Amino acid sequence: MALVRNVALTAVGAVLVLGAVVAVRTATYKPPAQVEAGAVKLAASIPIDNARAAQHLGEAVRIQTVSHQDPAENQAGEWEKLHQWLQATYPAAHAAMTRDVVGKNSLVYTWRGSDPSLAPIILMAHQDVVPVTAGTEGDWKHGPFSGDVADDAVWGRGSIDDKGSLVTLFEAADALAARGFKPRRTVYIVSGEDEEAGGSGAQAATAFLKKAGVTADWVLDEGMAVIDDHPLTHKPAAIIGVAEKGYATLKVTAKAPGGHSSTPPKDTGVVTLSKALVAIADHPFPLKFSGPGADMVKALAPEGGLAMKVVTANSWLFAPLLTSQFGKTPAGAAMLHTTIAPTMLKGSPKENVLPQDASGWINYRIAPGDTSRDVMERAQSAVSGLPVTLGWIKTPNEPSPVSSTRSDGWKILAALAADQSKVPVAPGLVVAGTDSRYLQPVAKDVYRFQPLVATLDDLKMIHGTNEHMTLKNLALMTDFYARLIATAAG
Repeated sequence: MALVRNVALTAVGAVLVLGAVVAVRTATYKPPAQVEAGAVKLAASIPIDNARAAQHLGEAVRIQTVSHQDPAENQAGEWEKLHQWLQATYPAAHAAMTRDVVGKNSLVYTWRGSDPSLAPIILMAHQDVVPVTAGTEGDWKHGPFSGDVADDAVWGRGSIDDKGSLVTLFEAADALAARGFKPRRTVYIVSGEDEEAGGSGAQAATAFLKKAGVTADWVLDEGMAVIDDHPLTHKPAAIIGVAEKGYATLKVTAKAPGGHSSTPPKDTGVVTLSKALVAIADHPFPLKFSGPGADMVKALAPEGGLAMKVVTANSWLFAPLLTSQFGKTPAGAAMLHTTIAPTMLKGSPKENVLPQDASGWINYRIAPGDTSRDVMERAQSAVSGLPVTLGWIKTPNEPSPVSSTRSDGWKILAALAADQSKVPVAPGLVVAGTDSRYLQPVAKDVYRFQPLVATLDDLKMIHGTNEHMTLKNLALMTDFYARLIATAAG
């Protein structure tokens, strides 16, 4: 009995010690990546005519710089039309900056600073937009390329993604230049021509800047925003992307003899392919409470209530619980691991013909910490023993490096986002791709954030129907970019 009592007392003691550790860690928990109020001296707002900015955005939307899957379908003259429009619409900015055209239609603007010892900054916004799905034009409240200013918004494809950023950047730069602002730090504005179709323009801009010997302190591009109904806290939160996932598409091919469908073998090429695709999909990458996705949770934990703070402050103990909870939704899971998405299939050209080869395509979004080599090895292991071949359709894009949340760039962006939105700020992981990934070789850090406020439901209109920029968001963006340039380069 004495032994039982000793074991019981030891167990109780261990529980009490564990409880005390959990309590102390919770009480002393400090969320990461926070910038203390007043730590950065922010520039004041300047007057900007946002009614005129709305008209300008409408004009830009009407210029149809659409990147089609087949580049031959693009209307090449639209890019030149946009360039001429920018020059005519923003004379003060163009007088203050030099302009270089790189690639086919990409733009690099240089606003030279007075102090060459200061590392420059790069602000980005792409020119092209995605097509409107055929047959859905009638579903739009206002025509998809109307550029209408109505119902307190500017309507049309690209009004948010990403002509909204391009126009508001130039509204800010033009207003500052007209007031006589002269930067101490050089400011580059980079505008790629084909972000929606691969990013060759951004790569050309990188080559141009690299040749010029540029190493920017930081880059800012699209990617994340102020989420009005953040799923973690159910309250607004400003999320600044500090990394983005890699991108790769794997082609799985099953060779077969072919022949007439009236005498099929036990396993046709389609059956073999199906087994391979299911085997790969059934071996997902494990969820990990690490990286930018976990950092977002850690930063917002105090806003999510006591239970969330307890488990996050003690992730060393509760990591399995955290990953299981966030992994319940596709969006949550995508933040914590590399995703596997079979998307396309090809078999026989006719229903009564056995295919001589059947192919499937799997799209991967590779999380920081994983590589395309890890993806290939995992897929090969999953299909071991099946007569299929695996190969990339093109060289994968690896995950971007994770940018600092202690740098001067982060401090400026986070402080300005917090000051403008009055909500908590957290780092995050961009699960899609942006042009900014190509600028990494010429910058210390890359951040991804549009200073607009949107609900999760609002974000569905990007690449979808009824894309529009509210006038309130338009004003937020012009103000943010003007203050950002004045703060970082003034």
